[in-house]
Amino acid sequence: MNERGLVLVVTPHPDDAESQAGGTIARWVVEGREVVLVVCTNGDKGTGDRSISSQALMKTRQEEQLASSQVLGLKEVVFLGQPDQGLEDTSEFREKIVRQIRLHKPHILLTVDPNRSYLRHRDHHFAGRVALDAVFPYARDHLAYPQHLAEGLEPHKVAEVYLWGSDEPDTFVDVTDTFDLKFRALYCHASQVGPPTANGERRMRARLSKAGEKIGSELAEGFKHIQIMRG
Repeated sequence: MNERGLVLVVTPHPDDAESQAGGTIARWVVEGREVVLVVCTNGDKGTGDRSISSQALMKTRQEEQLASSQVLGLKEVVFLGQPDQGLEDTSEFREKIVRQIRLHKPHILLTVDPNRSYLRHRDHHFAGRVALDAVFPYARDHLAYPQHLAEGLEPHKVAEVYLWGSDEPDTFVDVTDTFDLKFRALYCHASQVGPPTANGERRMRARLSKAGEKIGSELAEGFKHIQIMRG
């Protein structure tokens, strides 16, 4: 693995990546990798507060995402602006993800596992499914979205994929040293998780400690790992 290869994170909503992979993202940044976050939806429906409009919520969640990304030290945040609860497996959406892959040329793509059993958010399913299809074969093949060539965007082969939220994780990343960054980044999303509390920290540590047991560490995050290219 190229230890300094760029990581492209494709998240359905603001806060999903921090919740499920924030410690890993923080660790990769500490190790010297550049990380670009692609936020698929505008998050304008994720609230139980009837006093806030969709437009105001969208603005709030974008501001929260930018604050969280500063905590994690991300290189860039890309907002695709798709409607919350509105992702579909379309050529137009896929082109947006392929474009980001060809633009940033990541070694690793990190996204949500689209195959979670039973109850799942449709946006999660389609974000993960389209991101995987974008990796293979679309971003690889020059005849897929050939308009990119005219813009100077060449095909790109992603080497590895990490999927969070998998029913069968097979790779665990030690996040003991980056837990505090994960916690701080997640709680930037106050509209979703409220203010940070000691009880919230305990619950998060308890969840991550179960994954940590898999590799003999205090805290870990688990993923399904797909090796596409070696070397």
